[in-house]
Amino acid sequence: MEPRTRSRREDRPEVILDAAESVMRRQGARALTIDAVAAEAALSKGGVLHHYASKDALICALAKRKLQRLREGIAAHEASQHPPSASPALAMIANARDTYCEEGGFPRALLVASAETPNALADFRTFVAERLDQMARIEGRPGAGAVLTFAIIGLLVGRTLGFHDLTGEQADRVFDALEVLAGELGAKG
Repeated sequence: MEPRTRSRREDRPEVILDAAESVMRRQGARALTIDAVAAEAALSKGGVLHHYASKDALICALAKRKLQRLREGIAAHEASQHPPSASPALAMIANARDTYCEEGGFPRALLVASAETPNALADFRTFVAERLDQMARIEGRPGAGAVLTFAIIGLLVGRTLGFHDLTGEQADRVFDALEVLAGELGAKG
């Protein structure tokens, strides 16, 4: 029995993040409270606070996990390219295409909560700066990589905030056009 208890304790931070994500998905950013997360995770409030000392700490951890998933998705697409890492833009586009229709309210709720928790977006700012630097090293025309990067981000954030809701066919056309532009960028770099 001891290993099972130990395993449950080791998994507790992820259980808490899963519970927070579930609360946000169902009820939005305003519903995210330590009490709501504790109830969802079937833990005491103290159990949640042991791992995440505040709501802001919880939001920062959720943002870090979301960014980690983004990095992993892009890395998987880069690894599947021939040659690997042939085009960072193509990998970003492929990952965006995979995640574009992500349903549920969590991405919007996380974005809203993160905007009110300045530290939550610090790692995302670093990620964007890294992508811009990577694109600048391979681009044929100055600024073209930044345009592609911001087009991809804008497409996803616009969807997340409800600015647009492209049909699958419309989204495919946009992603196809972005891939053509990224291919041209990679060919010139």
